[in-house]
Amino acid sequence: MLHKFNPPGVHDPAGYSHVTISAAGRLAHLAGQCPLDLDGAVVGASGDYDAQTDQVVANCLAVLAAAGAAPGDVVRSIIYVVSSDSGVLAAVWDRINASALAPAFTSASTLLGVTALGYGGQLVEIDLTAALPD
Repeated sequence: MLHKFNPPGVHDPAGYSHVTISAAGRLAHLAGQCPLDLDGAVVGASGDYDAQTDQVVANCLAVLAAAGAAPGDVVRSIIYVVSSDSGVLAAVWDRINASALAPAFTSASTLLGVTALGYGGQLVEIDLTAALPD
């Protein structure tokens, strides 16, 4: 069971919770998911944030399912976007929150603009931690 809340004394966040508490149990710490297809090639390497976001979402859904979890079981997420433009970051945030992965981002979530990620042409990565259901 997850308990999500926003304590007094901090701003009301846009769609996520400042605090997520999970009952004692097993956690799945998932590797950061990159915009790689089954052949290991970067999707949308020509600067296509939408294509990369969609591939990262698909990969996140696959690894969550393999761990026996669903997006609603996520207790912590970090979204990395190669950009210093807050409009680009907001567009990626909006796209993931319009996807089947959206429930993952109602818990403790961080969106970061970064200068580079591990693969050439990579623009988006998502790192998730999920509380596994009993």
